[in-house]
Amino acid sequence: MSAFGRPAPIRVLIVDDHSLVREGLKSLLASQADMDVCGEAETAGQALSLVERTSPHVAVVDLTLKDGNGIQLIKDIKNRHSDVRVVVSSMHEEHVYAERVLQAGAMAYVHKNECTSRIVDAIHCVMGDRIFVSDQVSSRLLAQAARRPNAAGLTGVEILSDRELQVFEMIGSGLTTRIIAERLHLSPKTVDSHRQKIREKLKLENATALNHFATQWALDHP
Repeated sequence: MSAFGRPAPIRVLIVDDHSLVREGLKSLLASQADMDVCGEAETAGQALSLVERTSPHVAVVDLTLKDGNGIQLIKDIKNRHSDVRVVVSSMHEEHVYAERVLQAGAMAYVHKNECTSRIVDAIHCVMGDRIFVSDQVSSRLLAQAARRPNAAGLTGVEILSDRELQVFEMIGSGLTTRIIAERLHLSPKTVDSHRQKIREKLKLENATALNHFATQWALDHP
């Protein structure tokens, strides 16, 4: 509660590597009577530092950051500050990423093409300890839960692990094994191992087929 007896505002941290997006979100949230933007970051490193310093109630996180992967950032935030609720706001396809971010510890997924008011709705929802995703994804997650423990019905890139998907996306961007290894702080041998597993899971005959498929997927999922 505030000093005047009103509920304290929801403290929100914005994590996005595009300054225009951050400005837009900051303006939107500042217009809400019950919200206060406590910080903004463009990298995972900055975000973790600000979480420590500002103690946000909610972190609005993009999945593509300058220095890393948003899914790993979600895991790091939840490991260090389990009470921080994470809302993902991304251009990535929800049907590919929604379950991954929920498993990582996020509570909401909002596609950037949706109206901005969805972010406000998502923040209110997670503050009530409820999950916020589209109706289509909610139905699919319920159907998958009914099929557990196996993952029958999953096809395409959905069957890749988080790290494999990250490598797959980088292959689609035209990066070589050496550059992928450098950016992910892995050995080239480990990256090659991921490439092999991706090929096996996607039933691709060779490296050329993998490169072609990954490139096309990247074009279809900008």
